[in-house]
Amino acid sequence: MRSMKVLITGICGFVGNALARRLVELADNLGVFGIDNLMRPGSETNRRLKTQKIRIFHGDIRCASDLETLPSVDFVIDAAANPSVLAGVDGKSSSRQLLEHNLMGTLNLLEFCRREHAGFILLSTSRVYSIKRLSSLPIAIERARFQPRFEGKSPEGITQNGVSEQFSTEAPISLYGASKLASETLALEYGETFDFPVWINRCGVLAGAGQFGTSEQGIFSYWLHGWKSGQELRYIGFRGQGFQVRDAFHPDDLADLVLKQLSDSPTPCRRLVNVGGGLQNSMSLRELSDWCTERFGPREVLAELAERAFDIPWLVMDSAQATRLWAWQPRRTLSSILGEIADHAEAHPNWLTLAE
Repeated sequence: MRSMKVLITGICGFVGNALARRLVELADNLGVFGIDNLMRPGSETNRRLKTQKIRIFHGDIRCASDLETLPSVDFVIDAAANPSVLAGVDGKSSSRQLLEHNLMGTLNLLEFCRREHAGFILLSTSRVYSIKRLSSLPIAIERARFQPRFEGKSPEGITQNGVSEQFSTEAPISLYGASKLASETLALEYGETFDFPVWINRCGVLAGAGQFGTSEQGIFSYWLHGWKSGQELRYIGFRGQGFQVRDAFHPDDLADLVLKQLSDSPTPCRRLVNVGGGLQNSMSLRELSDWCTERFGPREVLAELAERAFDIPWLVMDSAQATRLWAWQPRRTLSSILGEIADHAEAHPNWLTLAE
């Protein structure tokens, strides 16, 4: 790979921080710097990146003028977002604030890329997929987890490995999902119209040490830290059994893929890929509780029968297209990721309170 300057937005967030550290570790020829508004609780903790020769600019991508004084770049990695599926409806942020963060911020970055003729990598989300379609999949219960079961042909976009890029993005997908889907469309149009490379990574659940998880975002980290610290935990909806399933992967594996994308040239037919842990790295909340019991000891988890908006019973990412294009697959096992988070929880017993 040639020498390259890379801007990471949201660099003081969990994913942006992890990407920056990993890219610097993997590639000596990358000059990495980032921008962050330090708005999210806990983000100040990650300003330690400055000690690793990574320059951090304090700015807000919602404000176009904050981008005017940034150095020239070859690529932008957009890791800045309000990542909660409840954003805009939970009382913590308004719908307008969500769209300003996730859509207008991306628009400003695309204009920046147009002026710089820089490439653009958007970290999108698995939550662009239709909640209605996912919730209507025929589900069976197998060994304390939900599992789709089809008689005959499965719906389009459902493979033996999970949800592929062909699955429906029909509304409803949540305001959060809609903001990311709209950002995807804008990115693809800008890339085509102004002739700069665009990659879109629809990421499943990212998990690892140092993540400030919540009950609706970063669930693996939240559950382990909550279990270890004695915080009240609940199985929400789905009869309060905790059988809902997600897969997880580590940001180091995402960085490995991004590094390949930085040195590749996308064609119009292959600009968008799913990226996740897959079936081998999937787990239900009940299974996660069993893991926590073995590591930390038993405790009670409450059952909340009321359904929560936008929740789904099962979503596992099929990353086969990323494997075909780059021979990419997650190298970190779910067990190793959970072990890393558990070590962090034991070393930082009050971690969740830092993000309050």
